[in-house]
Amino acid sequence: MKLSIASLLVASASAFAPSNTMMRNTALDAVSRKDSYDVTLLPGDGIGPEITEATKKVLQALCEKSGFEMNLNEALIGGSAIDAKNDPFPEESLKQCLASDSVLLACIGGYKWDNNPRELRPETGLLKMRKEMGLFANLRPAKVLPQLIDASTLKREVVEGVDVMVVRELTGDVYFGTPKGIDVVDGERVGYNNMIYSESEIERIARVAGDVASKRGGKLCSVDKANVLDVSQLWREVVTDVISKDFSDVELSHMYVDNAAMQLIRWPKQFDTIVCGNIFGDILSDEASMLVGSLGMLPSASIGESGPGVFEPCHGSAPDIAGENKANPLAMILSAAMMLKYDLDRPDEAQLLEDAVEVVLDQGLRTADIKQDGDNCELVGCVEMGEAVAKQVETLELKNTIAA
Repeated sequence: MKLSIASLLVASASAFAPSNTMMRNTALDAVSRKDSYDVTLLPGDGIGPEITEATKKVLQALCEKSGFEMNLNEALIGGSAIDAKNDPFPEESLKQCLASDSVLLACIGGYKWDNNPRELRPETGLLKMRKEMGLFANLRPAKVLPQLIDASTLKREVVEGVDVMVVRELTGDVYFGTPKGIDVVDGERVGYNNMIYSESEIERIARVAGDVASKRGGKLCSVDKANVLDVSQLWREVVTDVISKDFSDVELSHMYVDNAAMQLIRWPKQFDTIVCGNIFGDILSDEASMLVGSLGMLPSASIGESGPGVFEPCHGSAPDIAGENKANPLAMILSAAMMLKYDLDRPDEAQLLEDAVEVVLDQGLRTADIKQDGDNCELVGCVEMGEAVAKQVETLELKNTIAA
């Protein structure tokens, strides 16, 4: 059951032991550990194909080292799918994703398709994928690495030690609510969307967040706008009920979204785990990710109750630098590490990828987005960064993370 995977995200090795709390009673079982996996790659648009190629080299090095196979099969999504199939997420792409052990997505979108009608926008393909695959929970870590503290635009004393996980509901809220549209009322156009949540939708994301928080610092902040929105009043009531009944070890607090946005900049270390609806989570997770200095460093996982998860970097397609070998592939490589750990039951190999990324940063290699004036680090491109990580994968020792 994929919820058990969500419950193990951000867990330490000791947390793999069963627990008596709801949805903590099974280990990683989305895919049983095996010698060969089918993984769908969705390169998407902009810098997507470049960071995908860099990640493929890293995964190839990993497979050769560890003695298992990963069949990487590409499919279309986003603008590239619109150009080829006139559909931002063609049916054949969906079928391939559902038949895979896991899905690794790069990024979508670009200026080229910005003026397309809604049904032919890259983002529509992304929303369709999430809905059709049942990917209701998105987990975005924002952890400041010691090597990159000075890459943040905030003061060192503000961001040092920051380790936040944003749990975002992904298939409800204003992005999917109906009715929606643009109508003519009294001679002028009126656009409208419906911000809507059912009790069951709130319950399931609250359970994921409660379990994640219980395996981190034991603190969960639920973000809403309950002072003015009826849907947020229901959100607050349901989250409170779920956490108080099923996660008594978790300290729950509530915060209005505008205050949360301010507090993430003022004092981010007050947060451990944050849970919020789709639109608030979209905004706050991007804000939290910038605490580390670059979206190019942050992975994410989108998961459902069953079937494959989708693992992707938090950043966009950066069409302005596409094809210039300037992209940072580390977020996609770290997304692949999350995939190995939580979809493919390969935690040792996942740790090896994470270790390889840290070693490369320790060596002073930097892509343009994380390079600082006067840092004495070497500026490298996407290809070189991917090759450097692949080399470390070949060199570093594969450790037994469970036994450790």
